[in-house]
Amino acid sequence: MHWPFCASKCPYCDFNSHVRAGGIDEARFLAALLRELEHWAALAPGRRVGSIFFGGGTPSLMSPATVGALINAIARHWPLEAGAEITLEANPSSVEAARFRGYRTVGVNRVSLGVQSLDDGVLRALGRLHTVDEALAAIAVARDTFDRFSFDLIYARPGQTLEAWRQELGRALGIAGAHLSLYQLTVEPGTPFAALHARGKLKVPDGEAAGAFYDLTQEMTERAGLPPYEISNHAAAGEECRHNLLYWRYGEYAGVGPGAHGRVVVDGARRATTTERHPERWATLVESRSHGLAEVVPLTSAEEADEALLMGLRLAEGLDLDRLAALTGFAPRESAVAELVRSGLIERHDANGIAATASGRIVLDQLVLRLSSALAVA
Repeated sequence: MHWPFCASKCPYCDFNSHVRAGGIDEARFLAALLRELEHWAALAPGRRVGSIFFGGGTPSLMSPATVGALINAIARHWPLEAGAEITLEANPSSVEAARFRGYRTVGVNRVSLGVQSLDDGVLRALGRLHTVDEALAAIAVARDTFDRFSFDLIYARPGQTLEAWRQELGRALGIAGAHLSLYQLTVEPGTPFAALHARGKLKVPDGEAAGAFYDLTQEMTERAGLPPYEISNHAAAGEECRHNLLYWRYGEYAGVGPGAHGRVVVDGARRATTTERHPERWATLVESRSHGLAEVVPLTSAEEADEALLMGLRLAEGLDLDRLAALTGFAPRESAVAELVRSGLIERHDANGIAATASGRIVLDQLVLRLSSALAVA
């Protein structure tokens, strides 16, 4: 469920997020989300829901009543599995933290906080509206309110030293729960940071320097009992984000709301769905035709194999090649797999499973490209 609104637009962010100075017509967007859910129920009947993820944007700008209405509607359309994971992304401001108990009451059982830094100066540079004190307070409220919570940090920032990151990450690990998301700063096209970078006014670590940040992050999280289960996500055993695992294991998911993406099997073919990105245009489309879908594209078996490779190799558990072959009819040639094993970029988990090594994860895009180019009919 994509809620596309934010209180402000961060200069590094290329997500589909929008600021509305005049306020948000929450009732209109709730009605549109409920109507698009009905369309999805007809498009993909007979499913069970194992997880719900309210992403954005900033979903914690929604009232608990709105979130509750959406959860109830989902449960009316599809059976919710017992213990289904229901996550809501939130900013760690005092206003939004005050809503946490309301979210818990309506069914949310996990929150993910966009902390991003434990340095007030860095938070200002990143365009964040909260302070470190507010973030710490929100983490404490999340810990008291939910059995499961996570927060995000961004590292390899402009001017950041390894020692500064060591201190900041150490502090974060001291207050973390059983899950932590740690992202290297990426300069995304079309963002204010990209414009600054192009003019030479924003420099971020790259090459060996970025690798040193990554290595330090893995070392410290492993030692703290939060090893990586995906490139940027760390968790204690059994505390992985189940919703995100569904993406990386190439399952089915409905994408509801402005700019949402989905993957669902209809009439035997996996279809890639995208919705209109602009919030008001999306709402108008839903009001006129019951959905805001801009594209529903059947994927070829080769495209499915490419996607499954890309997603699966992000995981520490790797990819089951027998499952890939059963799902898509394709698998990488054994000679290509053997070569990458010899080069130390992938390892075999068993007779049919492969995973990127620590060296492979650093060059994952190249690794996926090499395996993708070696795909053959299984």
